[in-house]
Amino acid sequence: MMASFMSYFGGRKDPKQSARDAIIELRQQIQMIDKKAEYLQKKIDEDLAKAKANAVSNKQVATLALKRKKASELEHKRLEDTKLQLEMQLNTLESANLNAQTMAAMKKAADALKVIHGNLNIDKVDATMAAVHEQRELANEIADTISQPLGVDLDEDSIKAELEDLEQEELNERLAEADHVPVHIPPRANRITTTPHAVAAEDDEEAQLKELQMQLSM
Repeated sequence: MMASFMSYFGGRKDPKQSARDAIIELRQQIQMIDKKAEYLQKKIDEDLAKAKANAVSNKQVATLALKRKKASELEHKRLEDTKLQLEMQLNTLESANLNAQTMAAMKKAADALKVIHGNLNIDKVDATMAAVHEQRELANEIADTISQPLGVDLDEDSIKAELEDLEQEELNERLAEADHVPVHIPPRANRITTTPHAVAAEDDEEAQLKELQMQLSM
């Protein structure tokens, strides 16, 4: 009751509710105009048909029908113009209401960001990132230190020489286990005097020797 009383005397209203009420009223008014325009168009069609039917037999009736038709057309035109104005006002109101809702949503989002950020500023962000980088570098240094081998420095040259000796020893052991003796391969000039069977055996031994050397070098 009090709300109705205050509203009657121009009391304070909710802007959102006022916008919704105005939009509803405009749409209802447009619907009423559409019904009225439909009724007038039906009368226009009836008067036109009556005028055609009496154009020859009864010109007075035809003339009155055309006058009614003309009056209905004028009223129909006024209704169409009024409807156009209401539709333009409705579109403007809906756009304004949408803009107001959008601004309200953006304000809420801005307030939420303020709460999330709190006292956060760019200096604090820089300080935090600097601390993160510092701790990351410290962690990398610790990991590098832990992964380093303990004890004296190793002599890479001596290790390489020992590895070559082991390779040569392994080669000699494999050659000793073979059925042939690939100790020395005569020059090709001397192989000319050997028999074809001996030449084939020497070529086979040379091929096996090369194959063993390739396996050890892999």
